[in-house]
Amino acid sequence: MFKCYSGPKARTICCLTIFCLLGKHAAAQYILSDTTKKVSAVYGDKGFEFRTRDDKFLLQIQSRLQFRFATPEDQDPVTYDDFFGEHKTAFKINRARLKVGGHAFKPWLKYYWEYELSQSNLLNYTIMVEKWDWLKFQVGQFKVEYSRERRISSGEQQLADRSIINREFTVDRQQGAEIYGHLKGKGLADFNYWLGAFTGTGRGSTTNDDNHLMYFSRLQWNFTGLYLDFEGSDIEIHEHPAGVLAINGVTNQSPYTRFSQAGGGYLDGYADGKPGQYRVNQANIETAFMYRGFSWQMEAHWKEIIDKLNNNETNTIHGYYAQAGYFFHQAFDWWPAPLEVAYRNAGYFPNREEDQTKKRENTVAVNWFFHGHKNKITAEGSYFNYDKTGGIPATEWRFRLQWDISL
Repeated sequence: MFKCYSGPKARTICCLTIFCLLGKHAAAQYILSDTTKKVSAVYGDKGFEFRTRDDKFLLQIQSRLQFRFATPEDQDPVTYDDFFGEHKTAFKINRARLKVGGHAFKPWLKYYWEYELSQSNLLNYTIMVEKWDWLKFQVGQFKVEYSRERRISSGEQQLADRSIINREFTVDRQQGAEIYGHLKGKGLADFNYWLGAFTGTGRGSTTNDDNHLMYFSRLQWNFTGLYLDFEGSDIEIHEHPAGVLAINGVTNQSPYTRFSQAGGGYLDGYADGKPGQYRVNQANIETAFMYRGFSWQMEAHWKEIIDKLNNNETNTIHGYYAQAGYFFHQAFDWWPAPLEVAYRNAGYFPNREEDQTKKRENTVAVNWFFHGHKNKITAEGSYFNYDKTGGIPATEWRFRLQWDISL
């Protein structure tokens, strides 16, 4: 049975009914007005991508695994004694990365972070403001663009790993801020620049040891008028020549004489430093070129180390590498299109009175690209030749097989 109401109670019920109907109508209106924020999900070059319809928010998630077999060992020989120590064949997951990036609120307000799962290390975390091509800004922890070889992702390298000089000359990841941009002029007047200031104490270190910051600069001339990204191998098969010439410089005062993914460290012959003990000035000249399946990159390094606590004792070291690769199907129809051959020559010269060891590397590699750098197999053979003080040489061969896949 239904009850009928009159008087005040009827008016109350009527008001509640109208309120509910208006509330539902308002909610419907809100949902209709908010449909621009519906999310699309696709799989792209940077993994799974979730994007709002109004493009105010983008989330990209990608994982990467790198499996490696190496014999008689995996690591580059660092000292003369390494040639005669115990060798251990390696089969391992060399890298296991989780990458997250995208933009928020505006397409030019970007973010990126990267985590190494196998070692539980937060590698990158960066906020980037990229509204204008000529003036961009980033802050956080990231690879300094001092060396092309180091700046190229380990998943986009031409060979299984970097050359023997990377250990001595890389600036690696630092915490700080950087401005950069692309100055696009007519013809040959095409340049990129980077300027940065960092704590200068390496990955994972949030403070400076002595208030002397690390300062970095890079000037890059795109002499063919085309920008060449930090990537190995001409997998795009450039139809027009793309080449760069860059000059880089870094100055820093800290307890460290070298850096790596692990943070600050020391070159051979240098003791653990105290705050501000070592002033390190370094520079390099870099070239890179890609055209119709051919790729080239080279760096020549100079590094000065001044011991501020020991009468400004100074040592200067030098190093270089030159690397080239080619997809021979560009010249021969019978050559498989996914197959690339590459070669690298590198040398390191410490120039210390007590150690005149010259270290050299020659590496030949072949790459089979199933899906660009996202899924590839690399096989390489390396020959190391170290000339120790006194003319006693040491040599070693090494073979590595690697599968790198991004999901």
